[in-house]
Amino acid sequence: MAGVLKRFIPLFDRVLVEKFTPLTTSKGGLLIPESSQAKVPQGVVVAVGEGARNDNGTIQPMSVAVGETVLLPEWGGTKIDLDEQEYFIYKESEFLGKFKPDS
Repeated sequence: MAGVLKRFIPLFDRVLVEKFTPLTTSKGGLLIPESSQAKVPQGVVVAVGEGARNDNGTIQPMSVAVGETVLLPEWGGTKIDLDEQEYFIYKESEFLGKFKPDS
């Protein structure tokens, strides 16, 4: 992932996210069919842009940071492949929320 961060920087209020993958095997080792796998609408922020410009030209700071876990919408995002890994680009306003780290 470090190579991706050096080569790709999202523009404006866009965020690069690595989605969590659903479980493909049960705790007992049984394979879970794709139709029965639960969707995981969460991901970890990998890279962020500098922020969008408001009407007077100042940059609005981003509300998410690298390493944070975000709740993703069911649809949306632009899929890209970097270093043979799948990532998605979202606008910051598309996120439904973010999770606080465990204290």
